[in-house]
Amino acid sequence: MADRYRQFTKTPLGRFLVPKLGLPNPATLRRYQPGQPPLNGPALQGAAPGGRLEKTLRTQLFDADIEVVDHDERYGALVFDATGITDPAQLRELHLFFHPVIRKVGPSGRVVVLGTPPELVEGRERIAQRALEGFVRSVGKELKRGATANLVYVAAGAEDATESTLRFLLSGKSAFVDGQVIRVGTQGIPEVAAPEDWAKPLAGKVALVTGASRGIGAAIAEVFARDGAHVVALDIPAQGAELSDVANGIGGSALQLDITAPDASERLADHLEQRHGGVDIVVHNAGITRDKTLGNLTEGGWDAVLTVNLVAQLAVNDKLLTDKVLRDNGRIIGVSSIAGIAGNVGQTNYATSKAGVIGMVQDSAGPLARYGGTINAVAPGFIETKMTAQVPIVIREAGRRLSSLGQGGLPVDVAETIAWYANPASGAVNGNVLRVCGQALLGA
Repeated sequence: MADRYRQFTKTPLGRFLVPKLGLPNPATLRRYQPGQPPLNGPALQGAAPGGRLEKTLRTQLFDADIEVVDHDERYGALVFDATGITDPAQLRELHLFFHPVIRKVGPSGRVVVLGTPPELVEGRERIAQRALEGFVRSVGKELKRGATANLVYVAAGAEDATESTLRFLLSGKSAFVDGQVIRVGTQGIPEVAAPEDWAKPLAGKVALVTGASRGIGAAIAEVFARDGAHVVALDIPAQGAELSDVANGIGGSALQLDITAPDASERLADHLEQRHGGVDIVVHNAGITRDKTLGNLTEGGWDAVLTVNLVAQLAVNDKLLTDKVLRDNGRIIGVSSIAGIAGNVGQTNYATSKAGVIGMVQDSAGPLARYGGTINAVAPGFIETKMTAQVPIVIREAGRRLSSLGQGGLPVDVAETIAWYANPASGAVNGNVLRVCGQALLGA
């Protein structure tokens, strides 16, 4: 459903009235288009004394065709290595770097701060590094015109494993990711190789996407195909026609299967093994809602949501891992929700299931890392889909406006984030749950 208010703000009348009345004025976000420059302008790079990422970052920015300058009137990005901050008194380095230039960040610009995971250090360094989260989240709320700010914690030894994350955050692929924290290398540091072609990082990969007939699932399938993967698009038989349209449109294959059936995991594993020789990427996107307040929620409504959104996913994971259908260095990606973090009225079943997806990530990250695999999840906020179009208008408008970016996201925003997780160069990104919510003013 179209965001009619945002459309109004772009009309001549809207451009006149909105600033006069002090109304929200959502920016037009710059989203990724193949062949476009990574940024709208050059990047400014800085570092606290003693930082361990400065040289690596400069090389990675150069490889990504991002111009780094010493000074300019307008910046596409500000990138700061804060790993050298080992005492709270040194946090003044943030002010020294950002204060003179923060108002020079251009439309859809990027601020990226890199630090050391607080849980991997002790004492004053741990305190100082944890403080970076408050700084970055506040910057994300101060930036205007679609600009974003994010924090990347990089474990010692994982310096060379940050390139995929840096490219993602500095590009239009992260348009709706704001005020978030990413951890690189905290679950063990595997050997991470860059793809032969950054424009086709999933070339030669087989990817399973459940719930792929429409909305976010269809967008994931399309982005995966764009990035070179063969997509096995899965959905229930009732969605067969739409599923075939998606699969045919991207040159993938369709699989009609109810993942809650008693033999679903076995049938799925057999299909992937016999038709494709295994699978490299599994995206658990299938999900349903049965919204009722707890006092009105039936046992059937509870069980249906928990089974589709969580229990069936665990069964699939167990089968694919036990039978070694998931190939070496495989990726499992879950779709949680902001409701799984903050809860929501009338969604005790849904929020429980989506919080369970976060638990699935936390429980499986360590074991998968031992085999070179990763598991991560996205937690979408308000995304413009057919489902959110059914939400009452007052709640829908609140969902759109109560974020730093002042608008809903698009299915492609979730898909781009999932594709970053799936990238072979993201092998050190494990156990993360990233909110794709425009820094919604809801939850932690």
